[in-house]
Amino acid sequence: MTGTLTASFERFGGPAVLDLVDRPAPVPVADQVLVRVRACGVNHLDLDIRRGRSRYDIPLPHTLGREIAGDVVELGDRVAHTRVGDRVLVRAHISCGRCDYCVRGEDNNCPAALLPGVNIGGGYTELVAVPERGLVPLPEVVSHVDAAATQIAFGTAWHALVRLARVPPGSTVLVTGAAGGVGTAALQVAAGCGATVIAAAGSAARVARCLAAGADAGIDYRAESLVDGVRRIGRPVDYVCETAGGEIFQDALAALAVGGTMIVVGAHAGEVVPLDLVELFRREIRVVGARRATTADVRSVLRLVGEGVLTPTICEVRPLPEVREVHQRLESRDGFGKWVLTP
Repeated sequence: MTGTLTASFERFGGPAVLDLVDRPAPVPVADQVLVRVRACGVNHLDLDIRRGRSRYDIPLPHTLGREIAGDVVELGDRVAHTRVGDRVLVRAHISCGRCDYCVRGEDNNCPAALLPGVNIGGGYTELVAVPERGLVPLPEVVSHVDAAATQIAFGTAWHALVRLARVPPGSTVLVTGAAGGVGTAALQVAAGCGATVIAAAGSAARVARCLAAGADAGIDYRAESLVDGVRRIGRPVDYVCETAGGEIFQDALAALAVGGTMIVVGAHAGEVVPLDLVELFRREIRVVGARRATTADVRSVLRLVGEGVLTPTICEVRPLPEVREVHQRLESRDGFGKWVLTP
């Protein structure tokens, strides 16, 4: 293999800094496998990294792409369990497998993890070399595109609502940013828990899409506050899956019932917010951070996608050379669901 088409950037900035370049094909060594990328999900973190606002130390030049699905095409000499031709998902968080967090099944918190698209090269390319331990077998019934749209969206929603919050049947869940990748996934996961689901999004059209996707009720938070919307719909909510941050975080906190729980999974509308601690303890509100999915979470949601229980909401699938336009569209919040690139 001589070269691989790659979308990368050498400086931080807008979508225009993304360039298509031909790079030498990586060579897998030791326990690495070479994966031909068939699909790669696009995330808001990609935009933050490209702008230089991610709070990660990013090496330059850099290749983005956290959600990689593809086929194994070459093996390092110490690969033990993988074969050429295997269909795989590359974990967005490749844990070490040895630390205390990994041993107790909390590999999402591994401090030594490799993060494709963050501290190592990502999937905006045709070929990528990753450690064998970072692979998850892809069920035959799950397409590469669906797999690339599943890991972070459904994995995060599952980790937040099922593993951490343990949302019970009969509860009410408010999902903010409900038209985005994680938001659309959270609508399905919350419904699968047996909850009544309220979708909050930034326009009447996006709310309508959420209702069509199965939400029980909707709030356009450009037209009314979340508190007013929740009051219009019924009583304060038991859970909030908060994907936005900023003023939406504060408004969603006020919409919680006494004893309610907010699970924070994103903050692209504002990362630093004021917090009234008196309100927290007087109303016994719990605010829980959900970092990312564990490997067990990812395996669970892949299985459910394969069984047809969960269905990825895909906005558009675009070829890698159109990466600049995809970033522009995602940045303008033009779309519903997940954007996917195909190298």
